[in-house]
Amino acid sequence: MKSKSSLFVTVIYLTVFSSFSVFGQQTYSYKTGDPANWPKDQDAVSAAPGNHKILLENDKVRVLEVTVAPGEVEPIHHHQWPSVLYVMEAGFFIDRDSEGNVIVDSRQIPEPLTFPLTMYKDPEAPHSVENLSKTITMRLIRVEMKQ
Repeated sequence: MKSKSSLFVTVIYLTVFSSFSVFGQQTYSYKTGDPANWPKDQDAVSAAPGNHKILLENDKVRVLEVTVAPGEVEPIHHHQWPSVLYVMEAGFFIDRDSEGNVIVDSRQIPEPLTFPLTMYKDPEAPHSVENLSKTITMRLIRVEMKQ
């Protein structure tokens, strides 16, 4: 039961929707909006090519290999389509919006993350992830669903 509740808390903290609170704790606000209005040059592959490698792309999906090296801060970028993420490995990280406001600081998650972990995310407005680990590369596969 503990692993199910840990996964639930993890998904809540990491899923990008609008604003929400978890068990009466801190509320996190995520910028949403119309992906058509987000700057085209901030698409993840264009803005952060060192972190987002296309494994497959067609008119239905785009599959990305995403890596963030220890201590690295990604350039600001967005994801215009809903996605499924398969997170293989990560240490502590901070996700910030385009203005530098903290969206999620994984050090504040009550229970440790368990990997691998799979989650669904709506389109993500411009943001940047900082890998706080000194030894662990964040590694995930992101399947963006275009239709």
